[in-house]
Amino acid sequence: MAYDGLFTLAMTEELQQLVTGRITKVHQPNAQEIILTIRANGTNHKLLFSIHSSYARVHLTEQSVENPAEPPMFCMLLRKHIEGGFIESIKQIDGDRIIVLTITSKNEIGDPITRELHAEIMGRHSNLILVEQDTQKIVDSLKHLPPAMNSYRTVLPGQIYVAPPAQDKVNPTKVTGEELQTYFATEKTAQEIVQHFTGFSPLHANEFLYRVKEGSKHEIDLFPVFIEEFNNGGSQPTYIEVNGKTQFSPVVLSHLEGKPTTYPTLSTLLDRVFFARAERDRVKQQAGDLERWLQNEINKLKLKLKKLQKDLNQASKLDQYQLFGELLMANLYNFEKGQKDITVVNYYDENSAEVNIPLSERKTPIENAQSYYTKYNKAKNALIMVKQQIDKTNEDLTYFEMLSQQVQQASPHDIEEIREELAEQGFMKMRASKRRKKTTKPAPEEFISTTGTRISVGKNNKQNDYLTFKIARKSEIWLHTKDIPGSHVVIHNSDPDEQTLREAATLSAYFSKARDSSSVPVDYTEIRQVKKPSGAKPGFVIYFEQKTIYVTPDEELVMKLKQA
Repeated sequence: MAYDGLFTLAMTEELQQLVTGRITKVHQPNAQEIILTIRANGTNHKLLFSIHSSYARVHLTEQSVENPAEPPMFCMLLRKHIEGGFIESIKQIDGDRIIVLTITSKNEIGDPITRELHAEIMGRHSNLILVEQDTQKIVDSLKHLPPAMNSYRTVLPGQIYVAPPAQDKVNPTKVTGEELQTYFATEKTAQEIVQHFTGFSPLHANEFLYRVKEGSKHEIDLFPVFIEEFNNGGSQPTYIEVNGKTQFSPVVLSHLEGKPTTYPTLSTLLDRVFFARAERDRVKQQAGDLERWLQNEINKLKLKLKKLQKDLNQASKLDQYQLFGELLMANLYNFEKGQKDITVVNYYDENSAEVNIPLSERKTPIENAQSYYTKYNKAKNALIMVKQQIDKTNEDLTYFEMLSQQVQQASPHDIEEIREELAEQGFMKMRASKRRKKTTKPAPEEFISTTGTRISVGKNNKQNDYLTFKIARKSEIWLHTKDIPGSHVVIHNSDPDEQTLREAATLSAYFSKARDSSSVPVDYTEIRQVKKPSGAKPGFVIYFEQKTIYVTPDEELVMKLKQA
């Protein structure tokens, strides 16, 4: 991936549509993201800032993100200082991964005041800093850097803003023809270009050299043309997967082998690349403890299952205990107290084979026989109990593994419903602060097929049960992955076309444990054929008269159906 200086250059150009726009809302979904709603050119735009160590970025987004009930302190500060303000300019600094928004607003007494919002997109060093333009003092930042953490600069309220250390590289947007002629007098490698010019990542350095090699232009002539593509906001935003790794760029990546996907804007490209991963990260922040708890429960159940299987093997010897008791009773006068064992003929065996029976030296012959009868009765009762325990443990294990899969693919709202379900089932307690004051109906996720048919997907057990038994009509089509934990999917049509059926099956496979598999079997039948057994856990159903279709999960299609 390459959100480098050149990508930042292209993104800055794309964001120029926001200049003169008014900031109407400020939201902070979590500790690493800020979203500004900006009214510009008669349209509302959502501008996302992320300082995540792996997903740091700035772009417009169409995706909806759930906000906390109580806004964090930095969100409140931004609302105070820039909400209602107008964006005067959006600039990239020195060809690096820094974007600065200049915002004019009014202070408490109505006097005009100008602030700068510095977005530093630098991996684990990323930050979002609000600065007073006149004094260059820091108002506040998403991430604080005291002197003990950073000797080069201090990022704390009241401190003078110091830019990240310069890299002593040449800005590719300001390089002259003479400088290019001097530099490219000798053949250069991609690594040398990265080290010499600001903003170049290995991805774009390799793309430039490939174009030089395949084209007729010299480096000196091609370089300004190449940079101008970024300066114009990117010629063709491209996404491509190579050897399991995601690569993206504002320009065509002709040096990579793979099937590219192009997007109309850089922002839609980044929504495609980052949103699912960032959403997963948001869920991890809220559900890390739940994931650990579920995994611990799964591990305990697996260990319990092993012990029960051992007990089952032991209890399965009851036939042997019964045989020893009966053979001892038939041979009471053939041995005496004090013997360690006795060898007798097994008259139950067709070949009349001999059997050696261990004895207790301290017991009489009759007491030894009674001892084996007692073991037989205990083993018989234990066998019934152990089998019941194994069935119960397998049921709980299947349930927790299903919940674990749901957490892996859940949204923050889905997580709260999973917690509620576990509390209702008596598996865990919810803190009083987490209990909802008002019960809300589960809301399955909605999709539209390419032929216009509505498809609903349950993301947890509450949603699954509500969708299948409350929302769906008896004649509508219900889908679920065959023998694989996953979501309930309903096509809201009694006779869907083949395209809709395959797309719904793809959704079923995608929202299941088989998301990363291929040729996933998906069963489908009418809702009237789906039943919930008495006493079954949430999400568990049985169904009849099903047919099976095989599909491969397709994230691109899922996002397309969601956006439809």
